[in-house]
Amino acid sequence: MQGYVFNERLEPAKRPVMERIKNFNEIYELYDQEEAQVQSERCIQCGDPYCHNKCPLHNFIPQWLKSTAARDLSLSFALSNESSPFPEIMGRVCPQDRLCEGACTLNDGHGAITIGSIETFISEEGFKAGLKPTFHAVKNGKKVAVIGSGPAGLSAATFLLRNGLSVTMFERANRAGGLLTYGIPSFKLDKSVVARRVEWLIEAGMELKCGVTVGQDISFDELVASYDALFLGIGATKSNSSGLLHEDAENVFMAIDFLTAIQKKLFGEASDAKYDVKGKNVVVIGGGDTAMDCLRTSIREGARSVRCLYRRDAANMPGSRKEYKNAIEEGAEFIFNVAPKALVVDENGHVVMVKMVKTELGEPDEKGRRRIVEVAGSEFDVEADVVIMALGFSPETPSFLAQSGIVFNSWGGIVVDARGMTSRPGVFAGGDAVRGADLVVNAAYDGREVAANIAAYLGV
Repeated sequence: MQGYVFNERLEPAKRPVMERIKNFNEIYELYDQEEAQVQSERCIQCGDPYCHNKCPLHNFIPQWLKSTAARDLSLSFALSNESSPFPEIMGRVCPQDRLCEGACTLNDGHGAITIGSIETFISEEGFKAGLKPTFHAVKNGKKVAVIGSGPAGLSAATFLLRNGLSVTMFERANRAGGLLTYGIPSFKLDKSVVARRVEWLIEAGMELKCGVTVGQDISFDELVASYDALFLGIGATKSNSSGLLHEDAENVFMAIDFLTAIQKKLFGEASDAKYDVKGKNVVVIGGGDTAMDCLRTSIREGARSVRCLYRRDAANMPGSRKEYKNAIEEGAEFIFNVAPKALVVDENGHVVMVKMVKTELGEPDEKGRRRIVEVAGSEFDVEADVVIMALGFSPETPSFLAQSGIVFNSWGGIVVDARGMTSRPGVFAGGDAVRGADLVVNAAYDGREVAANIAAYLGV
Protein backbone atom coordinates (compact mmCIF):
# COMPACT_ATOMS: atom_id res chain seq x y z
CA MET A 1 0.00 0.00 0.00
CA GLN A 2 1.15 3.65 0.38
CA GLY A 3 0.77 4.07 -3.37
CA TYR A 4 -0.52 7.61 -2.86
CA VAL A 5 3.14 8.73 -2.85
CA PHE A 6 3.54 7.72 -6.48
CA ASN A 7 0.01 7.81 -7.91
CA GLU A 8 -2.58 10.56 -7.91
CA ARG A 9 -6.30 10.11 -7.46
CA LEU A 10 -7.73 9.06 -10.81
CA GLU A 11 -11.49 9.09 -11.25
CA PRO A 12 -13.11 6.80 -13.84
CA ALA A 13 -13.38 8.17 -17.34
CA LYS A 14 -16.68 9.77 -18.33
CA ARG A 15 -18.27 9.51 -21.74
CA PRO A 16 -17.94 12.75 -23.77
CA VAL A 17 -20.62 15.31 -22.93
CA MET A 18 -22.07 15.60 -26.43
CA GLU A 19 -22.39 11.83 -26.57
CA ARG A 20 -23.86 11.25 -23.14
CA ILE A 21 -26.62 13.89 -23.34
CA LYS A 22 -28.11 12.03 -26.31
CA ASN A 23 -29.19 9.06 -24.22
CA PHE A 24 -29.74 7.77 -20.68
CA ASN A 25 -26.77 5.40 -20.58
CA GLU A 26 -24.53 5.54 -17.51
CA ILE A 27 -21.92 8.24 -17.97
CA TYR A 28 -19.04 6.66 -16.04
CA GLU A 29 -16.79 3.96 -17.43
CA LEU A 30 -15.70 1.14 -15.13
CA TYR A 31 -12.12 0.80 -13.94
CA ASP A 32 -10.08 -1.94 -15.50
CA GLN A 33 -8.04 -4.28 -13.29
CA GLU A 34 -4.90 -2.16 -13.46
CA GLU A 35 -6.70 1.08 -12.58
CA ALA A 36 -8.55 -0.52 -9.66
CA GLN A 37 -5.34 -2.02 -8.30
CA VAL A 38 -3.35 1.22 -8.55
CA GLN A 39 -6.11 3.29 -6.94
CA SER A 40 -6.57 0.74 -4.15
CA GLU A 41 -2.84 0.74 -3.44
CA ARG A 42 -3.14 4.43 -2.55
CA CYS A 43 -4.92 3.52 0.71
CA ILE A 44 -2.66 4.01 3.74
CA GLN A 45 -4.59 1.45 5.86
CA CYS A 46 -5.37 3.79 8.77
CA GLY A 47 -5.38 2.24 12.23
CA ASP A 48 -8.68 4.03 12.87
CA PRO A 49 -10.22 4.11 9.37
CA TYR A 50 -12.32 7.25 9.01
CA CYS A 51 -13.86 5.92 5.79
CA HIS A 52 -15.29 2.89 7.62
CA ASN A 53 -16.56 5.05 10.47
CA LYS A 54 -18.20 7.61 8.18
CA CYS A 55 -19.95 4.97 6.06
CA PRO A 56 -23.49 4.46 7.42
CA LEU A 57 -23.19 0.74 6.63
CA HIS A 58 -19.70 0.61 8.20
CA ASN A 59 -18.45 -1.27 5.17
CA PHE A 60 -15.09 -3.04 5.41
CA ILE A 61 -13.51 -0.49 3.10
CA PRO A 62 -9.81 -0.73 4.07
CA GLN A 63 -10.02 -4.51 3.93
CA TRP A 64 -11.48 -4.72 0.43
CA LEU A 65 -9.14 -2.00 -0.80
CA LYS A 66 -6.21 -4.11 0.42
CA SER A 67 -7.52 -7.29 -1.21
CA THR A 68 -8.22 -5.41 -4.45
CA ALA A 69 -4.64 -4.12 -4.44
CA ALA A 70 -3.57 -7.76 -4.03
CA ARG A 71 -5.89 -8.80 -6.90
CA ASP A 72 -7.84 -11.14 -4.62
CA LEU A 73 -11.23 -10.65 -6.26
CA SER A 74 -13.05 -13.39 -4.34
CA LEU A 75 -12.10 -11.90 -0.98
CA SER A 76 -12.90 -8.36 -2.13
CA PHE A 77 -16.30 -9.50 -3.37
CA ALA A 78 -17.11 -11.37 -0.16
CA LEU A 79 -16.08 -8.42 2.03
CA SER A 80 -17.99 -5.95 -0.09
CA ASN A 81 -21.21 -7.97 0.05
CA GLU A 82 -20.92 -8.89 3.72
CA SER A 83 -22.14 -5.58 5.09
CA SER A 84 -23.95 -4.11 2.07
CA PRO A 85 -27.11 -5.43 0.41
CA PHE A 86 -26.14 -4.07 -3.02
CA PRO A 87 -22.60 -2.65 -3.22
CA GLU A 88 -22.73 -2.26 -7.01
CA ILE A 89 -25.67 0.12 -6.53
CA MET A 90 -24.12 2.01 -3.63
CA GLY A 91 -20.89 2.46 -5.59
CA ARG A 92 -22.91 4.27 -8.25
CA VAL A 93 -25.39 6.39 -6.26
CA CYS A 94 -23.91 7.00 -2.81
CA PRO A 95 -22.56 10.55 -2.24
CA GLN A 96 -19.08 9.34 -1.35
CA ASP A 97 -17.77 12.92 -1.31
CA ARG A 98 -19.94 13.57 1.75
CA LEU A 99 -19.32 10.19 3.43
CA CYS A 100 -16.44 7.72 3.07
CA GLU A 101 -14.33 9.66 0.58
CA GLY A 102 -15.05 12.91 2.38
CA ALA A 103 -13.56 11.40 5.54
CA CYS A 104 -10.50 9.89 3.84
CA THR A 105 -7.20 10.90 5.45
CA LEU A 106 -5.68 11.56 2.03
CA ASN A 107 -8.02 14.50 1.45
CA ASP A 108 -5.31 16.51 3.17
CA GLY A 109 -3.23 17.21 0.09
CA HIS A 110 -3.30 13.95 -1.85
CA GLY A 111 -6.90 13.33 -2.83
CA ALA A 112 -9.21 10.72 -1.34
CA ILE A 113 -9.24 7.11 -2.43
CA THR A 114 -11.89 6.60 -5.15
CA ILE A 115 -13.84 4.29 -2.87
CA GLY A 116 -17.15 4.31 -4.75
CA SER A 117 -15.58 3.52 -8.11
CA ILE A 118 -13.52 0.67 -6.66
CA GLU A 119 -16.64 -0.66 -4.93
CA THR A 120 -18.43 -0.76 -8.29
CA PHE A 121 -15.42 -2.41 -9.94
CA ILE A 122 -15.31 -5.18 -7.33
CA SER A 123 -18.95 -6.10 -7.92
CA GLU A 124 -18.97 -5.89 -11.70
CA GLU A 125 -15.67 -7.71 -12.06
CA GLY A 126 -16.92 -10.33 -9.63
CA PHE A 127 -20.14 -10.80 -11.58
CA LYS A 128 -18.14 -11.28 -14.77
CA ALA A 129 -16.10 -13.94 -12.99
CA GLY A 130 -19.29 -15.77 -11.97
CA LEU A 131 -19.40 -14.67 -8.35
CA LYS A 132 -22.79 -14.19 -6.72
CA PRO A 133 -24.05 -13.09 -3.30
CA THR A 134 -24.79 -16.04 -1.02
CA PHE A 135 -27.92 -16.74 1.00
CA HIS A 136 -29.02 -19.23 3.63
CA ALA A 137 -29.81 -22.44 1.78
CA VAL A 138 -32.28 -23.85 4.33
CA LYS A 139 -35.45 -22.00 5.33
CA ASN A 140 -36.48 -22.11 8.99
CA GLY A 141 -40.24 -21.97 8.46
CA LYS A 142 -40.76 -18.35 9.50
CA LYS A 143 -42.43 -16.02 6.97
CA VAL A 144 -41.99 -12.27 6.60
CA ALA A 145 -43.90 -9.90 4.31
CA VAL A 146 -41.99 -6.89 3.00
CA ILE A 147 -44.18 -4.01 1.81
CA GLY A 148 -42.28 -1.80 -0.62
CA SER A 149 -39.36 -2.77 -2.83
CA GLY A 150 -37.22 0.36 -2.54
CA PRO A 151 -33.77 0.47 -0.91
CA ALA A 152 -35.04 -0.32 2.60
CA GLY A 153 -37.26 -3.15 1.41
CA LEU A 154 -34.60 -4.74 -0.81
CA SER A 155 -32.05 -4.48 1.99
CA ALA A 156 -34.42 -6.02 4.53
CA ALA A 157 -35.26 -8.84 2.14
CA THR A 158 -31.58 -9.51 1.53
CA PHE A 159 -30.69 -9.94 5.19
CA LEU A 160 -33.91 -11.77 6.05
CA LEU A 161 -33.08 -14.33 3.36
CA ARG A 162 -29.54 -14.59 4.72
CA ASN A 163 -31.09 -15.48 8.07
CA GLY A 164 -33.08 -18.29 6.51
CA LEU A 165 -36.47 -16.59 6.65
CA SER A 166 -39.01 -16.87 3.83
CA VAL A 167 -39.81 -13.50 2.25
CA THR A 168 -42.72 -12.25 0.18
CA MET A 169 -42.35 -8.73 -1.22
CA PHE A 170 -45.34 -6.58 -2.21
CA GLU A 171 -44.84 -3.68 -4.64
CA ARG A 172 -47.57 -1.49 -6.11
CA ALA A 173 -45.56 -0.54 -9.22
CA ASN A 174 -45.00 -2.76 -12.22
CA ARG A 175 -41.35 -3.31 -11.36
CA ALA A 176 -39.40 -3.73 -8.14
CA GLY A 177 -36.82 -1.21 -6.97
CA GLY A 178 -38.87 1.80 -5.89
CA LEU A 179 -36.68 4.90 -5.97
CA LEU A 180 -33.81 2.89 -7.48
CA THR A 181 -35.97 1.96 -10.47
CA TYR A 182 -38.28 4.92 -11.00
CA GLY A 183 -36.64 7.84 -9.19
CA ILE A 184 -32.91 7.73 -9.93
CA PRO A 185 -32.23 8.29 -13.65
CA SER A 186 -30.57 5.59 -15.72
CA PHE A 187 -27.54 7.77 -16.51
CA LYS A 188 -26.61 7.32 -12.84
CA LEU A 189 -27.94 3.79 -12.31
CA ASP A 190 -28.76 1.50 -15.20
CA LYS A 191 -31.99 -0.33 -14.45
CA SER A 192 -30.52 -3.70 -15.39
CA VAL A 193 -28.28 -3.35 -12.32
CA VAL A 194 -31.34 -3.13 -10.05
CA ALA A 195 -33.19 -5.89 -11.88
CA ARG A 196 -30.18 -8.20 -11.50
CA ARG A 197 -30.20 -7.81 -7.70
CA VAL A 198 -33.94 -8.41 -7.55
CA GLU A 199 -33.52 -11.55 -9.66
CA TRP A 200 -30.93 -12.89 -7.24
CA LEU A 201 -33.33 -12.37 -4.35
CA ILE A 202 -35.94 -14.33 -6.28
CA GLU A 203 -33.39 -17.09 -6.93
CA ALA A 204 -32.74 -17.12 -3.17
CA GLY A 205 -36.43 -17.83 -2.57
CA MET A 206 -38.09 -14.43 -2.34
CA GLU A 207 -41.60 -14.27 -3.78
CA LEU A 208 -42.19 -10.95 -5.58
CA LYS A 209 -45.69 -9.61 -6.14
CA CYS A 210 -45.68 -6.47 -8.29
CA GLY A 211 -48.77 -4.47 -9.18
CA VAL A 212 -50.24 -5.21 -5.76
CA THR A 213 -51.34 -2.30 -3.59
CA VAL A 214 -51.66 -3.20 0.08
CA GLY A 215 -54.87 -1.79 1.52
CA GLN A 216 -56.53 -2.13 -1.87
CA ASP A 217 -55.68 -5.43 -3.55
CA ILE A 218 -54.95 -7.15 -0.26
CA SER A 219 -55.76 -5.99 3.24
CA PHE A 220 -53.09 -5.14 5.76
CA ASP A 221 -54.81 -7.22 8.43
CA GLU A 222 -54.74 -10.21 6.10
CA LEU A 223 -50.96 -9.85 5.81
CA VAL A 224 -50.59 -9.54 9.58
CA ALA A 225 -52.59 -12.75 10.00
CA SER A 226 -50.68 -14.63 7.28
CA TYR A 227 -47.08 -13.78 8.16
CA ASP A 228 -44.95 -14.05 11.29
CA ALA A 229 -43.68 -10.48 10.86
CA LEU A 230 -43.98 -7.55 8.46
CA PHE A 231 -41.50 -4.92 7.30
CA LEU A 232 -42.77 -1.57 6.03
CA GLY A 233 -40.41 0.03 3.53
CA ILE A 234 -42.88 2.35 1.84
CA GLY A 235 -40.49 5.28 1.50
CA ALA A 236 -41.24 9.00 1.40
CA THR A 237 -42.95 9.73 -1.89
CA LYS A 238 -45.05 12.77 -1.07
CA SER A 239 -43.55 15.85 -2.76
CA ASN A 240 -43.07 18.91 -0.59
CA SER A 241 -45.08 21.92 -1.68
CA SER A 242 -43.72 25.40 -2.38
CA GLY A 243 -46.94 26.98 -1.18
CA LEU A 244 -47.02 29.23 -4.25
CA LEU A 245 -50.29 30.09 -5.97
CA HIS A 246 -50.75 28.20 -9.26
CA GLU A 247 -48.43 25.37 -8.16
CA ASP A 248 -51.19 23.04 -9.39
CA ALA A 249 -50.96 24.37 -12.96
CA GLU A 250 -50.61 21.68 -15.63
CA ASN A 251 -47.06 22.69 -16.54
CA VAL A 252 -45.78 22.72 -12.95
CA PHE A 253 -44.39 19.28 -12.13
CA MET A 254 -43.35 17.65 -8.90
CA ALA A 255 -39.85 16.23 -9.34
CA ILE A 256 -40.70 12.61 -8.57
CA ASP A 257 -43.70 12.67 -10.91
CA PHE A 258 -41.52 14.00 -13.72
CA LEU A 259 -38.68 11.52 -13.17
CA THR A 260 -41.08 8.60 -12.83
CA ALA A 261 -42.95 9.55 -16.01
CA ILE A 262 -39.73 9.75 -18.02
CA GLN A 263 -38.51 6.41 -16.68
CA LYS A 264 -41.85 4.78 -17.50
CA LYS A 265 -41.54 6.11 -21.03
CA LEU A 266 -38.06 4.62 -21.31
CA PHE A 267 -39.45 1.30 -20.10
CA GLY A 268 -42.18 1.49 -22.71
CA GLU A 269 -44.84 1.72 -20.02
CA ALA A 270 -47.82 4.05 -20.20
CA SER A 271 -46.87 7.60 -19.18
CA ASP A 272 -48.51 11.02 -19.29
CA ALA A 273 -47.54 13.05 -22.37
CA LYS A 274 -47.75 16.30 -20.39
CA TYR A 275 -44.24 15.61 -19.05
CA ASP A 276 -42.72 16.10 -22.51
CA VAL A 277 -40.21 18.98 -22.21
CA LYS A 278 -38.73 18.86 -25.71
CA GLY A 279 -38.10 22.37 -27.04
CA LYS A 280 -39.27 24.00 -23.80
CA ASN A 281 -37.65 26.36 -21.33
CA VAL A 282 -37.41 24.36 -18.11
CA VAL A 283 -36.92 25.89 -14.68
CA VAL A 284 -36.04 23.62 -11.75
CA ILE A 285 -36.48 25.00 -8.23
CA GLY A 286 -34.28 23.29 -5.63
CA GLY A 287 -30.64 22.41 -5.04
CA GLY A 288 -30.38 18.76 -4.06
CA ASP A 289 -29.51 15.65 -6.04
CA THR A 290 -33.13 15.33 -7.19
CA ALA A 291 -32.89 18.80 -8.72
CA MET A 292 -29.71 17.71 -10.54
CA ASP A 293 -31.55 14.62 -11.79
CA CYS A 294 -34.37 16.78 -13.16
CA LEU A 295 -31.94 19.15 -14.87
CA ARG A 296 -29.95 16.39 -16.52
CA THR A 297 -33.07 14.46 -17.50
CA SER A 298 -34.58 17.57 -19.11
CA ILE A 299 -31.42 18.07 -21.14
CA ARG A 300 -31.61 14.51 -22.46
CA GLU A 301 -35.29 14.98 -23.23
CA GLY A 302 -34.40 17.87 -25.55
CA ALA A 303 -35.36 20.92 -23.49
CA ARG A 304 -34.52 24.23 -25.15
CA SER A 305 -32.99 25.64 -21.96
CA VAL A 306 -32.56 24.30 -18.44
CA ARG A 307 -32.13 26.53 -15.41
CA CYS A 308 -31.79 25.75 -11.72
CA LEU A 309 -32.93 28.36 -9.20
CA TYR A 310 -31.57 27.89 -5.70
CA ARG A 311 -31.99 30.07 -2.63
CA ARG A 312 -28.45 29.65 -1.26
CA ASP A 313 -25.03 29.67 -2.94
CA ALA A 314 -23.22 26.78 -4.62
CA ALA A 315 -21.20 25.99 -1.49
CA ASN A 316 -24.41 25.42 0.49
CA MET A 317 -26.22 23.20 -2.01
CA PRO A 318 -27.25 19.95 -0.32
CA GLY A 319 -26.56 17.85 -3.41
CA SER A 320 -23.40 15.98 -4.36
CA ARG A 321 -20.52 18.05 -5.81
CA LYS A 322 -20.12 15.37 -8.47
CA GLU A 323 -23.71 15.69 -9.66
CA TYR A 324 -23.51 19.49 -9.68
CA LYS A 325 -20.36 19.33 -11.81
CA ASN A 326 -21.97 16.85 -14.21
CA ALA A 327 -25.03 19.08 -14.60
CA ILE A 328 -22.86 22.08 -15.48
CA GLU A 329 -20.87 20.04 -17.99
CA GLU A 330 -24.09 18.95 -19.67
CA GLY A 331 -25.42 22.47 -20.10
CA ALA A 332 -27.53 23.33 -17.05
CA GLU A 333 -27.49 26.96 -15.94
CA PHE A 334 -27.51 27.83 -12.25
CA ILE A 335 -28.87 30.98 -10.65
CA PHE A 336 -27.93 31.13 -6.98
CA ASN A 337 -29.16 33.21 -4.04
CA VAL A 338 -32.69 33.57 -5.40
CA ALA A 339 -36.10 32.48 -4.14
CA PRO A 340 -39.45 32.12 -5.92
CA LYS A 341 -42.17 34.55 -4.89
CA ALA A 342 -44.97 33.86 -7.36
CA LEU A 343 -45.96 31.82 -10.42
CA VAL A 344 -47.52 33.87 -13.20
CA VAL A 345 -50.07 32.18 -15.48
CA ASP A 346 -51.51 33.14 -18.87
CA GLU A 347 -55.18 33.17 -19.88
CA ASN A 348 -55.11 29.38 -20.24
CA GLY A 349 -53.84 28.82 -16.72
CA HIS A 350 -50.32 27.82 -17.81
CA VAL A 351 -47.34 29.17 -15.90
CA VAL A 352 -45.28 31.45 -18.13
CA MET A 353 -43.07 33.17 -15.59
CA VAL A 354 -41.59 32.79 -12.13
CA LYS A 355 -41.26 35.95 -10.06
CA MET A 356 -38.04 35.78 -8.07
CA VAL A 357 -36.26 37.78 -5.40
CA LYS A 358 -32.55 37.81 -4.65
CA THR A 359 -31.40 36.45 -1.31
CA GLU A 360 -28.38 36.53 0.94
CA LEU A 361 -27.25 34.38 3.84
CA GLY A 362 -27.94 35.69 7.33
CA GLU A 363 -27.26 34.43 10.83
CA PRO A 364 -27.33 30.66 11.55
CA ASP A 365 -30.64 29.10 12.58
CA GLU A 366 -31.17 26.68 15.48
CA LYS A 367 -29.65 23.86 13.37
CA GLY A 368 -26.57 25.91 12.53
CA ARG A 369 -27.52 26.58 8.92
CA ARG A 370 -27.45 30.21 7.83
CA ARG A 371 -30.88 31.75 7.36
CA ILE A 372 -32.23 33.05 4.05
CA VAL A 373 -32.69 36.83 3.93
CA GLU A 374 -34.52 38.43 1.01
CA VAL A 375 -32.90 41.50 -0.54
CA ALA A 376 -35.38 44.37 -0.66
CA GLY A 377 -36.13 45.74 -4.13
CA SER A 378 -34.32 42.91 -5.93
CA GLU A 379 -37.30 41.26 -7.62
CA PHE A 380 -36.89 39.92 -11.17
CA ASP A 381 -38.66 37.52 -13.53
CA VAL A 382 -37.64 34.23 -15.12
CA GLU A 383 -39.59 32.99 -18.15
CA ALA A 384 -40.62 29.35 -18.07
CA ASP A 385 -42.57 26.86 -20.16
CA VAL A 386 -42.19 24.18 -17.48
CA VAL A 387 -41.46 24.51 -13.76
CA ILE A 388 -40.22 21.50 -11.81
CA MET A 389 -40.41 21.62 -8.01
CA ALA A 390 -37.54 19.67 -6.44
CA LEU A 391 -38.10 20.66 -2.82
CA GLY A 392 -37.76 17.30 -1.15
CA PHE A 393 -40.17 14.61 -0.02
CA SER A 394 -42.18 13.61 3.01
CA PRO A 395 -43.60 10.25 4.07
CA GLU A 396 -47.11 9.36 3.04
CA THR A 397 -49.51 8.25 5.74
CA PRO A 398 -51.55 5.41 4.20
CA SER A 399 -54.98 5.22 5.77
CA PHE A 400 -54.80 1.43 6.09
CA LEU A 401 -51.82 1.77 8.44
CA ALA A 402 -53.43 4.39 10.66
CA GLN A 403 -56.59 2.31 10.81
CA SER A 404 -54.52 -0.69 11.84
CA GLY A 405 -53.07 1.00 14.89
CA ILE A 406 -49.75 2.15 13.43
CA VAL A 407 -48.67 5.39 15.12
CA PHE A 408 -47.20 8.27 13.09
CA ASN A 409 -45.34 11.33 14.36
CA SER A 410 -46.21 14.98 13.66
CA TRP A 411 -44.63 15.05 10.20
CA GLY A 412 -45.93 11.69 9.01
CA GLY A 413 -43.05 9.40 9.87
CA ILE A 414 -43.81 5.95 11.26
CA VAL A 415 -42.93 5.76 14.97
CA VAL A 416 -40.68 2.79 15.83
CA ASP A 417 -38.76 1.60 18.87
CA ALA A 418 -35.03 0.81 19.03
CA ARG A 419 -35.64 -2.48 17.20
CA GLY A 420 -37.53 -0.82 14.37
CA MET A 421 -40.85 -2.21 15.60
CA THR A 422 -43.95 -0.07 15.20
CA SER A 423 -46.74 0.35 17.71
CA ARG A 424 -48.21 -2.91 16.41
CA PRO A 425 -46.32 -6.01 17.59
CA GLY A 426 -44.61 -7.90 14.79
CA VAL A 427 -44.81 -4.99 12.36
CA PHE A 428 -41.47 -3.30 11.71
CA ALA A 429 -40.45 -0.33 9.54
CA GLY A 430 -37.36 1.44 8.26
CA GLY A 431 -35.95 3.78 5.65
CA ASP A 432 -37.56 7.02 4.53
CA ALA A 433 -40.94 6.02 5.95
CA VAL A 434 -39.33 6.37 9.39
CA ARG A 435 -36.52 8.87 8.81
CA GLY A 436 -38.12 11.13 6.24
CA ALA A 437 -36.43 11.60 2.86
CA ASP A 438 -32.81 10.55 3.27
CA LEU A 439 -29.92 8.82 1.51
CA VAL A 440 -30.21 5.40 -0.11
CA VAL A 441 -27.38 4.15 2.09
CA ASN A 442 -29.29 5.04 5.27
CA ALA A 443 -32.35 3.15 4.02
CA ALA A 444 -30.07 0.19 3.27
CA TYR A 445 -28.70 0.39 6.80
CA ASP A 446 -32.19 0.41 8.29
CA GLY A 447 -33.20 -2.61 6.23
CA ARG A 448 -30.14 -4.54 7.39
CA GLU A 449 -30.47 -3.70 11.07
CA VAL A 450 -34.22 -4.21 11.27
CA ALA A 451 -33.90 -7.55 9.45
CA ALA A 452 -31.56 -8.72 12.21
CA ASN A 453 -34.06 -7.54 14.82
CA ILE A 454 -36.91 -9.34 13.05
CA ALA A 455 -34.86 -12.54 13.09
CA ALA A 456 -34.22 -12.10 16.81
CA TYR A 457 -37.90 -11.35 17.43
CA LEU A 458 -38.83 -14.59 15.67
CA GLY A 459 -36.23 -16.55 17.61
CA VAL A 460 -34.06 -17.31 14.60
